[in-house]
Amino acid sequence: MLLFANMTSNEIRSKYLKFFADRGHAVIPSASLVPENDPTTLFTGSGMQPLLPYLLGQPHPKGTRLVDSQKAFRSGDIEEVGDNRHTTCFEMLGNWSFGDYFKKEQIIWFWEFLTKEINLDPKRIFVTCYIGNPEAGIPKDTESADIWREVFAKAGIEAKEVDIGTEERGYEVGEQGGRIFFYGDKNWWSRAGAPHKMPAGEPGGPDTEMFYLFPEVQHDPKWGANCHPNCDCGRYIELGNSVFMEYLKTETGYENLPKKNVDYGGGLERIAAAANNSADIFPVAHAPILAFVEQLSGRRYADDKFAFRVIADHMKAAVFLISDGVRPSNVEQGYFVRRLIRRSVRYADKLGVKENAFASVVRPIAEMYKDQYPDISEKSIEIEKVIAEEESKFRETLSRGLKEFEKLAKGDTISGHDAYVLFTTHGFPLELTQELAKERGASVDLDAFKKEMDSHRDLSRAGAEQKFKGGLADQSEATVRLHTTHHILLKALQMILGDHVKQRGSNITGERLRIDFSHTAKMTDDEKKKVEDIVNEKIKEHLPMIRSTMPKEEAEKLNAQHEFGAKYPDMVSVYSLGPLGATKDRPLYDQSFSIEFCGGPHVANTSEIEKGGIFKIQKEEAVAAGIRRIKAVLQ
Repeated sequence: MLLFANMTSNEIRSKYLKFFADRGHAVIPSASLVPENDPTTLFTGSGMQPLLPYLLGQPHPKGTRLVDSQKAFRSGDIEEVGDNRHTTCFEMLGNWSFGDYFKKEQIIWFWEFLTKEINLDPKRIFVTCYIGNPEAGIPKDTESADIWREVFAKAGIEAKEVDIGTEERGYEVGEQGGRIFFYGDKNWWSRAGAPHKMPAGEPGGPDTEMFYLFPEVQHDPKWGANCHPNCDCGRYIELGNSVFMEYLKTETGYENLPKKNVDYGGGLERIAAAANNSADIFPVAHAPILAFVEQLSGRRYADDKFAFRVIADHMKAAVFLISDGVRPSNVEQGYFVRRLIRRSVRYADKLGVKENAFASVVRPIAEMYKDQYPDISEKSIEIEKVIAEEESKFRETLSRGLKEFEKLAKGDTISGHDAYVLFTTHGFPLELTQELAKERGASVDLDAFKKEMDSHRDLSRAGAEQKFKGGLADQSEATVRLHTTHHILLKALQMILGDHVKQRGSNITGERLRIDFSHTAKMTDDEKKKVEDIVNEKIKEHLPMIRSTMPKEEAEKLNAQHEFGAKYPDMVSVYSLGPLGATKDRPLYDQSFSIEFCGGPHVANTSEIEKGGIFKIQKEEAVAAGIRRIKAVLQ
């Protein structure tokens, strides 16, 4: 039987937002799963990602205390889905302090939320802290541990401290009756990772993580001899991570940041599972999807938990991504939507779901999130159509793949290379190759397949690193120039092609800019030349770029441009370009060349762009129905 939650995810989300709003936090909306102006990553994978400029010092229009529930997608976890807790698509509850409160308030407040608002058993909460790095001159985070010890003491719990260090050592030494555990790099946060990986100018700091124990879950020794909070056996589920960003890496070492920040992120689905005393998050956080699949298949969740979990997670992820404008394809974000849908179809087949019914799984997902994410309900018919079309294409792929498989399945073993080609060229899932091989009494060389895939990933990663070198996230001079040029380009496209042109995505590095925009026809050479001329003309006019903060409604009245489908807070940053003589105190919006919602950064004047060279469109192409893409440079 499916578990009917005593406290639903919707209730927990509401409680969390109210809890921190009552403590002076401004509630902000979730950002899109497709990051705006961040070419270093394909997806929004954490709550802090959209707020990074403010963690680095830029003032936020809503103040120094924020709270939200951010939808997130982590493509790297696709293969992990199937156990009791891993998901690719989830909501990250988050609260932030930008130079306001720090460790004591954060630790005490989150403890109160977990134990009083959610009613978790204090005796089953365990925490980890940073063990320090003597070589880097970073001390052990005894401050957080002292606060935790006081918190536990007030609950009548003795909090023994245990030094673990690495996760590998944790499997050797085990829990040792500890309540507060000290780890190394696992409890340090920076964008670059561990302290020794941080470049000069990078901020970072220790963090403290909260875990909930499910004592009825037996430790699986396949992970290691002994269990500990960071063990992967499922006895402990992480509830959240409070990062205390207090250091800045310099050329000579580490300095204290002038303002110390708090960045908390915790998985809503995992907290919901703990609140309902379920080590399995799926019957709690995904119950309506599982129940719907039970109806479609005539099977029970208990019959094949793995298949049900894959379908529930992957279809939820696909629905959220499609709602945010991603369409199935063979490249970038679209590749993962395609992979999610096709993997789901494979497991739906295994459960006996009929072909013409599968896409209807969109309906319970839309119903689940109709209040928090109403755009999913509004687009549900379109989303269902996209999924149905992709399912149909995949079934054609399966038919072709089966023919290729028959050519290869002549001996006792299918080589790793053949399995790799079936997967990469024909879209044939490895698990399907394995199942068909087993039916014929054959096997698949998995080690060779893994080597082929690892090689493929290494090449892809190297290509991505080269492609995204100098991305907007590093705020290099070249990237900032192209970011402002991107604004000018969008306005020029509207002037030449028409007002129907809206931004549908962007990707900016130090080498080039890329913009996706709504337009149905291929641009002519004459149209591209006119656009280039306008952009270069505005650059040469040495126009000022003015940043203002205003209510969203006021910005909309100014017809400020913004990305299609993106959600914005009540107070927004607006960048207006020109005219000559405009200043922050006198922006002259009615005479501006362009006005856009944007988080920055930008050049102060287009004369800075002129130093980078002449604007030139390198390529203009179609990327989806009604969506064109331009890649351009300063040369």
